[in-house]
Amino acid sequence: MTFSIVGRCARTGQFGLAISSSSPAVAARCAFAQAGVGAVATQNVTNPALGPAALAALERGSSAEDAVKTALGSDGFNDYRQLIVIGKEGAPAIHSGGKALGVWSSAIGVDCAAGGNLMADPGVPAAMVEAFEATQASLADRLIAAMRAGLKRGGEAGPVHSAGLLVVDRQDWPYIELRADWVADACPIEAIAAALEVYQPQANDYITRALDPTAAPSYGVPGDA
Repeated sequence: MTFSIVGRCARTGQFGLAISSSSPAVAARCAFAQAGVGAVATQNVTNPALGPAALAALERGSSAEDAVKTALGSDGFNDYRQLIVIGKEGAPAIHSGGKALGVWSSAIGVDCAAGGNLMADPGVPAAMVEAFEATQASLADRLIAAMRAGLKRGGEAGPVHSAGLLVVDRQDWPYIELRADWVADACPIEAIAAALEVYQPQANDYITRALDPTAAPSYGVPGDA
């Protein structure tokens, strides 16, 4: 019921992912990233614990492939899981269990990897990787471009209702974290894209506000948000 992409930016060192699903609040359960370490999407019959487990393995120096094995080794229901992992170096890695739902497939690029289940077309992940690699923009914009390409190729077999975008930079907290937890009559991916258009020009200023409020510009809004 989900399709997603994880990616890294060779220029900035950022990691991130974008995800969408027919289920509500997909990013709350499936999106994980850590600055300087990597990004993980855990989906299908989801176990959210796999995300932190894979990131912990990456932080210890494991490759993406080994991080997948380590995370799955703590689970016991690998046939039901999809796990997509990217680290600082080397190829991304993907696991899709034999009991993944409906039509499922995956694709791996140089700095990204995509996968999905219950898809309308098995070529959705490949279209996402192609769009990510063809776009010269910020990591967040490239992830959105990939999601739009996946949707254009067919996306999920039914309508999607939730989406999320998560990007980490150098801090312990997200650089960008945007979610549409339930959109009944519109496209949640476009809702995230619209929010990104507003938020991204201010993202660096919110970091500055956290690190040195005296150096931060004001947007005329009281407080920090």
